[in-house]
Amino acid sequence: MTRQNIQPKSLAQRIVGGHVLYSHVVAVEGRKTIFVSGQLARDAQGGVVGAGDMRAQLRQVGENIKAALAAAGATLDDIVKTNTYVTDIEEFFKHVDVRMEYFGALPTSTTVEVRRLAHPDLLVEVEVIAVVD
Repeated sequence: MTRQNIQPKSLAQRIVGGHVLYSHVVAVEGRKTIFVSGQLARDAQGGVVGAGDMRAQLRQVGENIKAALAAAGATLDDIVKTNTYVTDIEEFFKHVDVRMEYFGALPTSTTVEVRRLAHPDLLVEVEVIAVVD
């Protein structure tokens, strides 16, 4: 697989806490594309992890995504696109360091603030697309 992160000079880079948050473009030549549905902060039994704590929920979501990708033969470094839904975007930006732990390869990214997720205790949901050889 050949992956190229592209940051066109004509497009502003979003930097929070000293971290570039995403690539504007990721070009990939590969064989297998993996789509992971929106992952929530739920444990293996379906219980909510970190109710009221976005940092804890981001970490659980990251671990869930890591497990989902591993099941398909991929890693976090293979992610080329994230879609993130949060109930409080200002709170989300306080935890960019956690996001970078999981998505530091700078995939393309969309983040949207929403009124509510599937359960009132859930604060963040992330879906990803990954590409592997």
